[in-house]
Amino acid sequence: MAAQPANAQAAAMTFFVTSTGIGNGGNLGGIAGADNHCQELAQAAGANASGVKTWHAYLSTQQADGKPAINARDRIGKGPWQNAKGVVIAKDVADLHSAANNLTKQTALSEKGDVINGFVDTPNRHDMLTGSQSDGTAFPPGEDRTCKNWTSSTQGSAMLGHADRTGLRDDDASKSWNSSHPSRGPDGDCSQADLRSTGGDGLMYCFAVN
Repeated sequence: MAAQPANAQAAAMTFFVTSTGIGNGGNLGGIAGADNHCQELAQAAGANASGVKTWHAYLSTQQADGKPAINARDRIGKGPWQNAKGVVIAKDVADLHSAANNLTKQTALSEKGDVINGFVDTPNRHDMLTGSQSDGTAFPPGEDRTCKNWTSSTQGSAMLGHADRTGLRDDDASKSWNSSHPSRGPDGDCSQADLRSTGGDGLMYCFAVN
């Protein structure tokens, strides 16, 4: 009996932070590989039990090789979105990208309903891959903020957000859920070790688009 509410909440979940990363740094197999990771984790958690949801990773890509940029904000549906506990984190795209959103350490839960380790925890896993500016749009071409559009674990860098809205300083960047600082580290800024060196694990935000 006790399992039924949890199953019902899992079926109603439309937002989560990935409990695990793909494990290859910034090389996610492109944006399609990231979406597939979201889809598989949601499926395993029972989030698609009441019909098929389409899940997308909150990631932007930059203009390159004749292909236009993709904005994270344009690929996550219209909302509202709720976590595995049924708590609404934002009612629509504008709300999500405003100071009024309800994304905190306590609400940015994994697909299993678990709190993700934050700035004060060991290991710190609060860095989320986004490749996005604070308004959810892609960075202009030039300086890489997407690890070569999520295909490289060696070159470039990835813009990261803080899922717990906490960082080294008391400033907007440290408190940003989607655009806090670029990845950096000894391997060229996009390896799994690089992501871990600044407080991450290659985790992402996933949203149900329908």
